[in-house]
Amino acid sequence: MKKSISAFILTVVGVGLLVGGLYFIKTIEDPQGMLGALPYICFGVGCAIFGHGMGEILLQRAMKSAPAAAKQLEIDKKDERNLAISNQAKAKAYDLMIFVFGALLSAFALMGIDLMVLLLLFFAYLLILVYCTYYRFKFNKEM
Repeated sequence: MKKSISAFILTVVGVGLLVGGLYFIKTIEDPQGMLGALPYICFGVGCAIFGHGMGEILLQRAMKSAPAAAKQLEIDKKDERNLAISNQAKAKAYDLMIFVFGALLSAFALMGIDLMVLLLLFFAYLLILVYCTYYRFKFNKEM
């Protein structure tokens, strides 16, 4: 019951952001500064939240109508082999992300992008590396 209420609330919030963003895109004639991007951000975030909420609602309804499939889905979700495959895929994606993000950061620096944007990207990149290093040390201590 609690999951269905939160999924419904997510869907409603998503629709609200989506409609609000679309309304401001159509009504603001000459946006200045942050106001130029904010309606599009609201629209995009609204689409994502709406999609997530609707996906949860549809998944819950499908699980109600097919309890055998729901049980199999739960078993597959907790299977050690599937978890190992998922973790390995995440590790490979992280390895690729480090090189792509570094190359993108270098390209933006060479293109002469605004310093504030460049620093934000750099600190996000640094945060990811520090996060990885922290958990690497933490997991090494556990073993």
